Amino acid sequence: MTPRWPGGLRPLSVAFAVLAAVHLVALLTGAETVEQLTKPALMPVLAGYVLARGGPALLAGALLFGCGGDTFLQIGGDLVFLVGMGSFAAGHLCYLLLFARHGAGPGPGRRGRTAALTAAYAAALVGTVALLWPGLPAELRIPVAGYSLLLTAMAFGALRAGPWATAGGLLFLLSDTLIASGIAHWPQLPAPQFWIMVTYVAAQCALTIGVLRSAADAEPRPPSRHTGDVPAAGVA
Repeated sequence: MTPRWPGGLRPLSVAFAVLAAVHLVALLTGAETVEQLTKPALMPVLAGYVLARGGPALLAGALLFGCGGDTFLQIGGDLVFLVGMGSFAAGHLCYLLLFARHGAGPGPGRRGRTAALTAAYAAALVGTVALLWPGLPAELRIPVAGYSLLLTAMAFGALRAGPWATAGGLLFLLSDTLIASGIAHWPQLPAPQFWIMVTYVAAQCALTIGVLRSAADAEPRPPSRHTGDVPAAGVA
């Protein structure tokens, strides 16, 4: 069965949509308590939706690692920030494994396109890290560069899982770049946390849709009764 989003009025999908809306409104209105309570709840609800749909446990794991990152980054402080970044990194590793298992490699004749995309993602990584580097605290430069490499690898790997996952990978790149730009003291958009979270929530949703669809497409389909796949009774 091909996954559908949000799956009608299923309670978990509705709960996630409501939580996300409440969280984003809280960011815009300065309701700090509501913001802090709803942020760590987002990814566990989405992970529950994945499991209720019979999706890969590794996808639920990636989302729960995202919850760990959300929680630690909310606490603040350089050491806790590194722990949160490590939790997100673990989630990216989960996504890479999912793309390897359920994604489709480039078809014949697409080597040129793959090479061009590889160059584009690599250029984005090098350019972003180079621009951010001078403004980052010295103790965060190497960890941020290493994390950026893994994040870009995840976003590039998402190309294997179709357009939804590809969009999710790009949105994750954007969201984390917005975080890094704040740490590097770049000029920020109004309500910067809102833009970070709206792109992050959209990223996780798109990645979830992409992986669920890829996993469903990879499942063996039962033989049709109308195509001769099943021998008729009494036929040797």
